[in-house]
Amino acid sequence: MTDQSTRLVVLGALVLVTVVLGALWRARQGRVRVAPARRDLAVDWAARGIGLGDRATFVQLSAEVCAPCRATARVLRGLAERESGVVHHELDVEEHLDLVRELGVLKTPTVLVLDAAGAQAARSSGGMSPAQARQALDATVPAG
Repeated sequence: MTDQSTRLVVLGALVLVTVVLGALWRARQGRVRVAPARRDLAVDWAARGIGLGDRATFVQLSAEVCAPCRATARVLRGLAERESGVVHHELDVEEHLDLVRELGVLKTPTVLVLDAAGAQAARSSGGMSPAQARQALDATVPAG
């Protein structure tokens, strides 16, 4: 094998690995992880200015320079406006570093779906599409 053909094989392998990693990363964006409501995280939402919805509350942790955060906020705001008893609150991670640490937020946007009592029922990291936001709501809170 010549030096040039070896380089082409290595380049082709790098391109393939990059494509696979990119596809895996993209598949995880906005994926909703539903779990039993976490009551062990006793966050005083009212003290943080978060009023809970009668059905559900989307709490979005965002950064100021995050384009997916702005898109996700539009999606969640729209869903909250259309759904009775559902509210959306967006918090800047820089202003709530204690909460970021307590919740283990590693990426923005991170969206928590809270039940009516304020317990975390689902969580998503990365930008959310309207379908993913609807899935998060439907999976955690019965329609009403």
